[in-house]
Amino acid sequence: MPINLSKGQKVDLTKGNPGLKSVMVGLGWDVNAFDSGADFDLDAAAFMLGANGKCPNDKDFIFYGNLAHASESVVHQGDNLTGEGEGDDEQILVDLTKVPANIERIAFTVTIYDADKRHQNFGQVSNSFIRLVDNSSGQELIRYDLGEDFSIETAVVVGELYKHNGEWKFNAIGSGFQGGLAALCGHYGIEVA
Repeated sequence: MPINLSKGQKVDLTKGNPGLKSVMVGLGWDVNAFDSGADFDLDAAAFMLGANGKCPNDKDFIFYGNLAHASESVVHQGDNLTGEGEGDDEQILVDLTKVPANIERIAFTVTIYDADKRHQNFGQVSNSFIRLVDNSSGQELIRYDLGEDFSIETAVVVGELYKHNGEWKFNAIGSGFQGGLAALCGHYGIEVA
């Protein structure tokens, strides 16, 4: 039975699951029933962060343009351009045993591609969630449904895995940003061209 989190809630991941080595992070959403004249292309990403809350370098940003970290600890399963269908829209695999020692947290985000040009925002998206699944057993461990807290935002920090006293925990964040992916990159110390 998964633990259902509410915004701001933190939960132990590895302490209660001592054999846990690898998780699948599934992110999903539905687009509300109206036509903005363009597909909604939502993109999941992972920012691998050091102690200062920033990415040590650009290669620690895992997204549709950089699907796998050099350590193979974080691997994006590819871009879903429409969000059609049930279940996870995008998935990111995390091997906790391979996360480099200088990485203390991994933030999972969702942004709307070309949101300004397409006049789209998270107020037009519903049923957004993140879930963590034990890769070896297929068991869902944690689920966080974001609710309808957003209106004009074009980027959301959904949640993050973080290391505390040698154990991995998960924090349900659910905070929105305006300015899409560029704003998130700036927040996490990634230079945007």
